[in-house]
Amino acid sequence: MKVLMINGSCNKNGCTYTSLSEIEKVLNAENIETEIIQTGNAPIRDCIGCGGCGKNDGHCVFKDDIVNEIIEKAKTSDGFIFGTPVYYAHPSGRILSLLDRAFYAGKANFEYKPAAAIASARRAGTTASIDVLNKYFTINNMPVVSSNYWNMVHGNTPEQVRQDLEGLQVMRILGGNMAWMLKCIEAGKAAGITPPVKEDKIWTNFIH
Repeated sequence: MKVLMINGSCNKNGCTYTSLSEIEKVLNAENIETEIIQTGNAPIRDCIGCGGCGKNDGHCVFKDDIVNEIIEKAKTSDGFIFGTPVYYAHPSGRILSLLDRAFYAGKANFEYKPAAAIASARRAGTTASIDVLNKYFTINNMPVVSSNYWNMVHGNTPEQVRQDLEGLQVMRILGGNMAWMLKCIEAGKAAGITPPVKEDKIWTNFIH
């Protein structure tokens, strides 16, 4: 089993990475493979709604950033954790651009796999940011993994995050819950339990 972890911060070893690393320790202790993908500081394009991905084997037509790499890695991943810093009470623009395109083009690679969102902030805006990211999961048939509090840490530097003992505990419990859910899904598959049969999407037009 493998969990793909996305660091939606420009800072490779900053606060968001520190949080993801705390989760990673627990997952590895549960014999679950992990990979942390750094979104880095190179530009990530917005989705332009061209629909070209529908004719491009579930990949975005733009090939000059990491989005298609993540779509491809999602195919062989069993769970996901998306981390973001908080900017003006919302997730980073880069992780939003990434997820808009990854979920629009490669949604089949994410469906029915558990996911969690975590947020890192100096002070506030965390719950709003987590709420935004959770909506990608709940629109795509993905179980949402929780902890014993909202999935957030506080601090302006990695050193300060390490002083947020409650926040780090939230991350560890989240890692344990992700491991538990993945093992339950694996046991279900072994017992012949498969995801529900998908219904054809009904599109309601609210303008009459």
